[in-house]
Amino acid sequence: MTSVENTCAVRMEEVTKTFGSVTANDRVTLEIRKGEILSLLGENGSGKTTLMNMLAGIYFPDSGRIYVNGKEATIASPRDAFAHGIGMIHQHFKLVNVLSAAENVVLGLEGGVFLDIREVSRRIREIAGQYGFAVDPAKKVYDMSVSEKQTLEIIKLLYRGADILILDEPTAVLTPQETEKLFDVLRRMKKDGKAIVIITHKLHEVMELADRVAVLRRGEFVGEMKVSETDTAAMTNMMVGRQISLNIERSEPRDPKPRLAITGLTVVDGEGVTKLDHVSFTAMGGEILGIAGVAGSGQKELLEAVAGLCPIKEGKILYTPEGKEPSDLVGKTPMQIKDAGVAMAFVPEDRLGMGLVGGMGMVGNMMLRSWREGGGIFVRHRNPGALAKTVMDELEVVTPDVNYPVRRLSGGNVQKVLVGREIATAPSVLMSAYAVRGLDINTSYTIYNLMNQQKEKGVAVIFVGEDLDVLLELCDRILVLYDGRVSGIVNAREVAKEEVGLMMTRLGKGENADA
Repeated sequence: MTSVENTCAVRMEEVTKTFGSVTANDRVTLEIRKGEILSLLGENGSGKTTLMNMLAGIYFPDSGRIYVNGKEATIASPRDAFAHGIGMIHQHFKLVNVLSAAENVVLGLEGGVFLDIREVSRRIREIAGQYGFAVDPAKKVYDMSVSEKQTLEIIKLLYRGADILILDEPTAVLTPQETEKLFDVLRRMKKDGKAIVIITHKLHEVMELADRVAVLRRGEFVGEMKVSETDTAAMTNMMVGRQISLNIERSEPRDPKPRLAITGLTVVDGEGVTKLDHVSFTAMGGEILGIAGVAGSGQKELLEAVAGLCPIKEGKILYTPEGKEPSDLVGKTPMQIKDAGVAMAFVPEDRLGMGLVGGMGMVGNMMLRSWREGGGIFVRHRNPGALAKTVMDELEVVTPDVNYPVRRLSGGNVQKVLVGREIATAPSVLMSAYAVRGLDINTSYTIYNLMNQQKEKGVAVIFVGEDLDVLLELCDRILVLYDGRVSGIVNAREVAKEEVGLMMTRLGKGENADA
């Protein structure tokens, strides 16, 4: 027992958490060790984030015990968690935009606003130097990149004395170069004896970074393994409980034809900020065009402009239906675009705010769209109840029934409902913004295959993604956006990931050039 106490930072024993009739965690026992990076894996709804939220003091267990450094601990709030040296960095950062880095670090601490900001800044630089961070304590959050904000969140925890750090999807919005810098920092922290947990769906990153993986399935702990003794296939099989294939079957485009020709597209928001600056490209039917870029580069505005959801300052969006003359979509509302015979499907980034009605069940949300007879797994389901049941079964949506409010589903399950509904409309143009964000690897590959099925039918698929490995494996071409402008358009089969990563942080030679 002595050796375990020396290396075990946290031990969760028989921890259970329920929400009404749903059991999120069922008697889970898990160890987190000092000087180790543990990856917590599982499908959507497996209970990973709930388990870590209990450790971070956001939820309180219904039963079970938590030991920190060998002593039983009661963690009923984030303040309790900090007192035990535990901190969690969520996917959505908890920062105040108008404050500086140093002010954010001390916000909420006893005497925070009255602390000597010069001494706080000195301590921040000291932490940054120890672990290899680049941070300016005086910089305002609204001037920071996503990577800098994440760095600040980590420094906040270290400043408060955290020795046990939990990171939820830490690389979701980072470039490959930023990801590698983060990994270097985490390795230094591990070497310094910190205990680190990462929740991620990117198995190639698990193989590169983690020492051990622990797997949850349907709220239960099903096993653990050393990364050095396993591979991605074995990890996936343990998560899903059966053998599955992790191959994206990318075919060569067959007879691709111009479907959307976008020229000089410029979008300015209500505050006069240019979101898209003379963007030009062509989306081909029978092709998957990937859109890459760091967060806030104009991806959201690009798709919303094409869908008729935001005003366009200048430019053209020419849609060419099969065997007909092109028509300009600029100035048309979504309903006018539909009435013009444009079969367009859109999976927006804001799933509940824009894509679905949270208070409705799957059936009600299916009724929000009119669909024609589609193909593939959604063929011949004309009534919304039947379609909802098909989407639930084929995409394995975890819900008590098809009338259960979608806002009460996990983020991954909400996304499955939205993607399934949009594909069922039999579109000629399918646009998706982060279609697999928050989805487990099994469902992600189902979505990739659905995208490929649409491509095979001659649909022009525009796929905004944040995982460059997936973009390079799934897409035919990749358009890279940087600060609202086209940094370049590249052949996904030939370009190196590092080159795309560099294009995401500067304008390249291929600026505004179609290819």
